[in-house]
Amino acid sequence: MSDDDARPRPRPQYGEYASPEEQRARIHQPAPQWQQPVTPPAPIVTEAADAGIPAAAPPAAERVVGAAPRPRTVDRVVTIALLVYGLFNVVTSIPSFLDYAAYADTMFALLGLDVTLTDPAAGRPYGIAAAVVLGVGWLATALVSLWSLRRGRLTWWIPLSAGILFTFVTGALLAIPLMSDPAVLDALMGTAGG
Repeated sequence: MSDDDARPRPRPQYGEYASPEEQRARIHQPAPQWQQPVTPPAPIVTEAADAGIPAAAPPAAERVVGAAPRPRTVDRVVTIALLVYGLFNVVTSIPSFLDYAAYADTMFALLGLDVTLTDPAAGRPYGIAAAVVLGVGWLATALVSLWSLRRGRLTWWIPLSAGILFTFVTGALLAIPLMSDPAVLDALMGTAGG
């Protein structure tokens, strides 16, 4: 045995050897919230309970276990605004997609081309497919966004990215008949060369 082992330890001055409960008792501090035991709220006694009718469950705000995070107001407003804008876009676009010849004429006018489709009926299935993709895409986006909002998650990016995705797919579907028409390609090549 050495001298160090034989000597008694000095008395702790700052609670080095004390347990957390002993330290809190000496400094008169309550336990942190994560260490305090969770006690369920006392049941509400009413006349209905005395009559044998079961009491209603406590409101959602009083539930502790499994409570969803508080909703983000700005996220909710932006998400709903993007969904409303998307719905407006879908409602105004679908009729023009279903009349593909009129849609193609509008596109040619915007591009400054003096051309018409060789076979306007060939583009109709693509217009219908684009309308279906846009409508179903908006519906799926709205359902996923509302599901995410109810869970208190950040949601604004869902309608934004879905809008970009479905607009790209719809545009590709609508461009297929235009780019496969020889008269349109000749007009585009003549514009590019001149």
